[in-house]
Amino acid sequence: MKPKATRSVLSVLLAGLLAVASLAPAYAQEQLTGTLAKVRETGAIAIGYRESSVPFSYLNARKEPIGYSIELCRALVTAIEDTVNKSLAIRWVPVTSDSRIDAVASGKVDLECGSTTNNLERQKRVSFSPTMFVSGTKVLVKKGAPIKSFRDLAGKKVAVTAGTTNEKTLRDLSEKFKLRINLQVARDHAESFGLVKSGQADAFATDDVLLYGLIAQDAAKSDYEVVGDFLSYDPYGIMYRKGDAQLARVVNDTFQVLAEDGEIHRQYKRWFLRKLPSGESINLPMSAQLETIIQTMSVKAE
Repeated sequence: MKPKATRSVLSVLLAGLLAVASLAPAYAQEQLTGTLAKVRETGAIAIGYRESSVPFSYLNARKEPIGYSIELCRALVTAIEDTVNKSLAIRWVPVTSDSRIDAVASGKVDLECGSTTNNLERQKRVSFSPTMFVSGTKVLVKKGAPIKSFRDLAGKKVAVTAGTTNEKTLRDLSEKFKLRINLQVARDHAESFGLVKSGQADAFATDDVLLYGLIAQDAAKSDYEVVGDFLSYDPYGIMYRKGDAQLARVVNDTFQVLAEDGEIHRQYKRWFLRKLPSGESINLPMSAQLETIIQTMSVKAE
């Protein structure tokens, strides 16, 4: 049985998704291809999720995927259902930073709903939705640590998560500035954070919002801090298979409706400004840059 979106999501999306549904007749005039044909035939859609990318895509106490990206993907699933004129079961598939791109490219998952940076290198293999968040690499350390900028990482053990743009950023910085950083590559963000907590690493480098999310969820959150300037620019998007023109239209049309309707702003407030299901809040206001991106996205193409 298909997991249902929360009542609040259904209520606020009703008008917007009816607008997306009105686009379905355009697809009815052409034969479904790619992902749309696949999900229509199978009656199911595979969603790739992350286990510890708070608050984008992670597991709640009942081990169910929740988060900002998950809710935006549920809206995409609803739009896809309207387009193919069929109810779809969601098949949840766990992915990691290292496995997520292969999972999309191979067809193991149809949408990857996590915290994935859209860049030119990845665009060679997969496609991305419009930008839903903007972040950048920063560094998490234990309070009192003698690390305030990337130059202080010289000779230090720094945890990074395998398959992330942050790993490349740190390698490039280390080489460019001759820092001789000893990178500790972990499977996922929780494991990377664990290396700092256990003293096996001096710092953990990843997107700042993920660091704030991990700290907010930790019982000893007052023991950690995020330091330094941004070391990279990371616009997030939902991944789907490259060369799928029909799905691309649905994704782009849906994001335009979600931006115009205000749903992206509502979901942002829910996951970044209010209390998370765990009772903590990240308390991260939307950046002016993301505000501008969403405002531009809300304008319907002529």
